Amino acid sequence: MSHPLFHRGRRLRSSAQIRDMVRDTAPLLIEDLIMPYFVVETDDQSFRKEISTMPGQYQLSLGELEKQVEKAVDNGLKSVILFGIPAQKDEKASGAYAEDGIIQEAVRRLKHRWPELYVITDVCLCEYMSHGHCGILTPAGTVLNDPTLPLLAKTAVSHATAGADMVAPSDMMDGRVSAIRAALDEAGLVMTPIMSYAVKYASAFYGPFREAAESAPSCGDRKSYQMDPGNRREALIEALADVAEGADALIVKPAGPYLDILREVRDAVELPLCAYQVSGEYSMIRAAGLNGWINEEAVMLENLVAMKRAGARMLITYFSETLLEKRLVR
Repeated sequence: MSHPLFHRGRRLRSSAQIRDMVRDTAPLLIEDLIMPYFVVETDDQSFRKEISTMPGQYQLSLGELEKQVEKAVDNGLKSVILFGIPAQKDEKASGAYAEDGIIQEAVRRLKHRWPELYVITDVCLCEYMSHGHCGILTPAGTVLNDPTLPLLAKTAVSHATAGADMVAPSDMMDGRVSAIRAALDEAGLVMTPIMSYAVKYASAFYGPFREAAESAPSCGDRKSYQMDPGNRREALIEALADVAEGADALIVKPAGPYLDILREVRDAVELPLCAYQVSGEYSMIRAAGLNGWINEEAVMLENLVAMKRAGARMLITYFSETLLEKRLVR
């Protein structure tokens, strides 16, 4: 006979059916996933280069991008986010907002082929700047905030004009959401939503991305504009500022090491929230899986479910193609 105060929690874990019925967080859905792609401006339309620090991920020409996305779409992919690698860089990030820029051309090609595919573009200048920073740089190495805003706004408008469904500024300049919203509206693009990288930490987990996007800064670091990993309350200040400036959705980046932040932002704002499982998170799981140290499928699913449990509705993850190919999402 059990004690009257004896709690039998196992009653609701005793079968797969009851576990499914009482689960707090829904399983991963196809609609949750956003797949990142790195697109290279090149005359070689067969260009396809594996990123050494991100096994299974590639830099792709426009032609190879279309082939890669075709397979993913056939497996159910509904949304992508694009990062561009231009042929030439300068100190004004001219390629970021060029009408025939690599991202603009990639958007046109994807939207022509798959009108229903939801195409998001990363709006930043680091890949296009000769110095690799996210804004205009002084000779002393200081990133200028306000003079950078018009360039970000021009970039966002050029992406939306090319057909992007959503723009996602990741630069962490103050006031960029307001500047982009005003520019989009002035251009008649009032229905283009902004998903802001509102809470973006200066993280060591971005390491592999530097190779993928060829965007490592040539001097200094990004700590003067990306957030200090030790700061919690600042995340809410940044998130609420972007809400006030007109953001339609927010991103927390990185995701796994910042689940506490993800939860706090979820509790503080009503906008849809996206978690970005960044390159370092992907590479650690993938490397451990390739070495047989972990069950890669189980770990990737557990990580992503944790992000949903913490409050994310959307998930930017390099595992999107794998999840779809292996039918690990519904």
